[in-house]
Amino acid sequence: MTISWLQAAILGVFACLCSNSCMAGQAVGNYTIGRPLVGGLVCGIVLGNLPLGIACGVATQLVYIALVTPGGTVAADVRAISYIGIPLAMVAISSRGLNPMGSAAANMAKSLATLVGTVGSVLFYAVAFMNLIWQAFGWKDIENGKLNRLYGVDFGWPWLSHLVFSFLPTLLMTHYGAEAVTALRTALPMNGIPMKTLFTVGAMLPCVGIAILLRQIINKATDFIPFLVGFTLAASLHLNLVAVTVISLLFAVIMYEIEMAKGSGNSSTSYASSNENAVGDDEEEEDI
Repeated sequence: MTISWLQAAILGVFACLCSNSCMAGQAVGNYTIGRPLVGGLVCGIVLGNLPLGIACGVATQLVYIALVTPGGTVAADVRAISYIGIPLAMVAISSRGLNPMGSAAANMAKSLATLVGTVGSVLFYAVAFMNLIWQAFGWKDIENGKLNRLYGVDFGWPWLSHLVFSFLPTLLMTHYGAEAVTALRTALPMNGIPMKTLFTVGAMLPCVGIAILLRQIINKATDFIPFLVGFTLAASLHLNLVAVTVISLLFAVIMYEIEMAKGSGNSSTSYASSNENAVGDDEEEEDI
């Protein structure tokens, strides 16, 4: 599998869309188009291998299932993960003839995406640094009373930042990187130590994403019960993802109704207590 200039350019456009808030926005761009699950679908359509793209996206999403950027701090760049790492992983899997649905292909996708995502964090901060230049222009416009030029600072000049640090790196790395990944096929045999190390690391990476997710949603020991229900059902009853999702939704509705019932019970108790206090006060006033 090779990546043409046109395909690389399309991937570069999507890399800009998933990181440029003035175009697709944070909700649609960074948290939808930029997610590896969606990026794998897009890469599969662009590169003409939809099953492989989806498989790479699903495998990579496990690692970054809880990835957020609090305060502009980013451990890995989703644009690089989804639109540089996944295409290169697809090329590597195809060149080695691996089964797209097999564990070896999933481990390779996770390893390559993680490597590129960590390097891509440099691109994230480079965009932020270059945007500071446009902010300086904006402050000068405010001082000079040219408020109509602020639209360029918010919606115009940032495109130049993303052209330099999102579009061009994606274009070059996907096109030339595909050739390099294909060339490594002969240099790194499947039974060699480097490839075995790569697969071993890739197999452990989902633990990182799940651990980060647990830190966000687990507050007490009993919170593990609903979290492990899906894994238990899938392992024991052999349910597919759709069935587990429906059952999880039912549990969520039941827990919501229980919490609402507790809230309404507490409010009724407090309301009754306030009425009793009011009656007691009235009786004391009458006695006086």
